[in-house]
Amino acid sequence: MQALLPGRVAWYATGRFYVTESGEIFDAGYFLHLAPVDGDLFCAKPPSETTAHFTFLADPFKVTTSVTNGDLSLGVDPVGDFTLYFAEEPAGNFDDPNTFGCGTAIARFRRVSIVVGVTVQGSVTTNVFSAELLESQPFTFRGGTYDLKDALPHGITQSGIASTVAITPPPGKYTTVIPFVGSAIAVG
Repeated sequence: MQALLPGRVAWYATGRFYVTESGEIFDAGYFLHLAPVDGDLFCAKPPSETTAHFTFLADPFKVTTSVTNGDLSLGVDPVGDFTLYFAEEPAGNFDDPNTFGCGTAIARFRRVSIVVGVTVQGSVTTNVFSAELLESQPFTFRGGTYDLKDALPHGITQSGIASTVAITPPPGKYTTVIPFVGSAIAVG
């Protein structure tokens, strides 16, 4: 397996940001596309969190700085880690984001610098970050064997868009839940 060429799409992911009562934030979700995996990434149709074989879960963090510039609100997130998982039996559930950390850990990434998220008042939130691959392990899926260190040895740069309309959080654990989508490209 060869590394993806720089600038090639590495993945498309969707998920949710969760804000805890203590003010920590983390995200969890699943992949719609994950290079270099061939074939359908879901065990059934329609694709959803409950049918996704490939998921991710980030370590919690706190926004370190907030800046306002006109109708732009900027949140500065610290360096942090997130893990990708392969679940032979998908079990993702947005009401319990820890379910996205079930299965076998196939890769761990670290955001290599701060992340600036920008919210346009009453519209959408965007962010861009780069992440280096810290570790990975081979996995077998639908007859193919893969290792993300071969496809993404230098990591990724991801651009994301999130809603500014919160989803009603599951009772008792989170103050805010925000849906998002992200697309990542391979770094050369």
